[in-house]
Amino acid sequence: MSDRELYCDSCQGVQQFETPPCVDGHGVDCPELVCTRCGNALLIATFAFHAPRLARSEQRGPARRAA
Repeated sequence: MSDRELYCDSCQGVQQFETPPCVDGHGVDCPELVCTRCGNALLIATFAFHAPRLARSEQRGPARRAA
């Protein structure tokens, strides 16, 4: 189990949170955490965003012309 200090809404303060035994196979990376004081559960959601790709003309930058 891994421990973290996070803000607990029920306790209204920073408390120790731990990862409960995960039956989904996440191991230490389980997104669920439980407050060790009151038992309030927290779900840490992570999202992966891909960088948007620019069109070919936008990648080169503005066109330069000789004066």
